[in-house]
Amino acid sequence: MRSLACHFVKKQSQGLQCFARTLRPFRRTIATDGPLYEHINVVERLDGYRPGGYHPVQLNDKLQERYSIIEKLGYGSYSTIWLARDEKLSRYVAVKIGIANHSSKEAQVLEQLSACPTNDWSDRLIPLVLDRFELTGPNGTHSCLVTTPARCNIHLGNLLLQLPGKDIDKLTVNELYKKYGDPEAEPVVRVDKQPITSLSVPAYAYTPAWLGKPAEEVTLSEAKLMLTDLGTAFSPAHETRLQSFTPRKTRPPEPRFDPTTPLSYASDIWSLGCIIWEILGVRPFLDIFLPELDDVTANQIDALGPLPDEWWDAWDGKWKRFVANGQPTEGRQPWTFDQRFEDAIQGPRRRRKWDTMDERESKAFCELIKDILKFRPGERPTAEDILRSQWMTE
Repeated sequence: MRSLACHFVKKQSQGLQCFARTLRPFRRTIATDGPLYEHINVVERLDGYRPGGYHPVQLNDKLQERYSIIEKLGYGSYSTIWLARDEKLSRYVAVKIGIANHSSKEAQVLEQLSACPTNDWSDRLIPLVLDRFELTGPNGTHSCLVTTPARCNIHLGNLLLQLPGKDIDKLTVNELYKKYGDPEAEPVVRVDKQPITSLSVPAYAYTPAWLGKPAEEVTLSEAKLMLTDLGTAFSPAHETRLQSFTPRKTRPPEPRFDPTTPLSYASDIWSLGCIIWEILGVRPFLDIFLPELDDVTANQIDALGPLPDEWWDAWDGKWKRFVANGQPTEGRQPWTFDQRFEDAIQGPRRRRKWDTMDERESKAFCELIKDILKFRPGERPTAEDILRSQWMTE
């Protein structure tokens, strides 16, 4: 069974594409409670440059008298990420600069994962924390995290392709620009064309760099993945949390229907099942565009069966999608588990003339996923149970 998974991964890698600068910046206005700025595509919101927001970074800035900013790697709602040259150790690093006065546990989480006794995987999948410091600027004090850099996103879920560290470290900054292209800067402009006098706002905004390469040129030895953006991760054994930040398509149902019970490791098991499905399939288990919570719940019922009675009784939106006996409303076509399995996993492989799961493997895989996606957290298997399952072991 594992050989089939390896074959599938190999086939998928043939279509690997790293995200590049495919879109040229365009401008439009956005509303803010301060000056209006012309919007620039593929950059962070410019109204985020204000007290309490982003730190204004420009190329050639030197942080801690050590890290020279040479490119932008990315951005999010709570940070911007930059490629920098560590002048002290002659290497390239990623510097993640959080918004002002924002507390993140990402460094702590990364260090805990790296220190795991069974870390034969962590040094390959988890960014190594090289340094952390605080940076004070016009918008406040920012937590900064220095890690090993990545080449590019290969998936929108924060799955990166690692940079070949020793090879790229040998490049000078000019050689790196020659190989991957010069930074792309766009001037920050107020809509009223008045000059920007505030130190809170940068003179230029930068689109993220592309440090990738064509998929067919990525060798197996350098196809090393990296998981990032663990700022909301936590340990249920040491912290109580009720709110789930997991995307709705992979979020377990208990935060919605049992909101006073803390999240547990079983909550992550549900998400793991969704990810296993998506790795092997061509679409998510819940393939819904911009899903509303009621759409998610209805899809879960269509695929997995009835909700626990107390959850069903508490669900106000059920009558828009189901009739009194629990059947779908007239005109709504439910997508069953078996239909999803054929549509997302078996069918696409068959059309591409890839190996499909035989009857025995199909049964073992579907039983595992159904076991993982039990509505009640206490009925789900542990990680150890999953590793010992028939599909994993055979």
